[in-house]
Amino acid sequence: MNRLGIEHISVFGLPPVEFVNLAGDLGCAHIAIALTPIHLNPHGYPPYSLRDDAALRRDTMAVMRDRGVSISLGEGFAVRPNADVRDRARDAELMCELGAARLNTVSMDPDLARSFDQFALLAEMAAGLGLDVGLEFAIGMSVADLPTALAAARHVARPNFRVTIDTMHFARSGAAPADLDREDPALFGYIQLSDVPRVSAFPSYMEEAMTSRRVPGTGELPLREILAALPRDLVVGIEVPRLREAAAGVGPHERLRPCVEAARELLASLD
Repeated sequence: MNRLGIEHISVFGLPPVEFVNLAGDLGCAHIAIALTPIHLNPHGYPPYSLRDDAALRRDTMAVMRDRGVSISLGEGFAVRPNADVRDRARDAELMCELGAARLNTVSMDPDLARSFDQFALLAEMAAGLGLDVGLEFAIGMSVADLPTALAAARHVARPNFRVTIDTMHFARSGAAPADLDREDPALFGYIQLSDVPRVSAFPSYMEEAMTSRRVPGTGELPLREILAALPRDLVVGIEVPRLREAAAGVGPHERLRPCVEAARELLASLD
């Protein structure tokens, strides 16, 4: 089984058809994508909207069929103050049309109880479309660590709502591989793989997370131990945005090929 994918922020706004071809060229079976690009765009890619452009959706689905690539994660379903996730029903339907397997959520709402209830509503809506939901936790978000994410999953109590393990967020929040061993494996549904130093030199956590992660194996995280503690059938999305290299003109193939090779070696070492 080809578990490898490439995450949305790793490609800095690369249009969908080109993104699918990139994944196929690098031997990855999955991509994570949003309906619109992120704001970081050092290569000056043209803007796109999978929400508004039906022809682009058709072209994207066609190239996915041709290249054997699928959407493992649909980005853009954050919980926000004074907003209801059910208002994103159309976007969820579009992700379903595109063949996505799951929706990604985080919470930017400081009201944790409301966040948990919104997660439950999102999971219910997604279940009606045959989609899973992955909850990503990160420092600076309302769900900032593994215990809070697991509490959310238990509150929602739906099999289609599971926790995403982003290796940077996991380690930086103070969690260790042994923490995973103590939990039901069914609570985990997705992996985002990157490497970083143990201690950040950046003044902003999110700046580092969005722009300056490292090739797996070139930082200080216990990546093999984290992967070994998680189910072996989960997609492993490579989330390694390298803005400095992109701004210097290094293309996505050249930036991501070392990441894919390192991830492949890591997964092989588990066998």
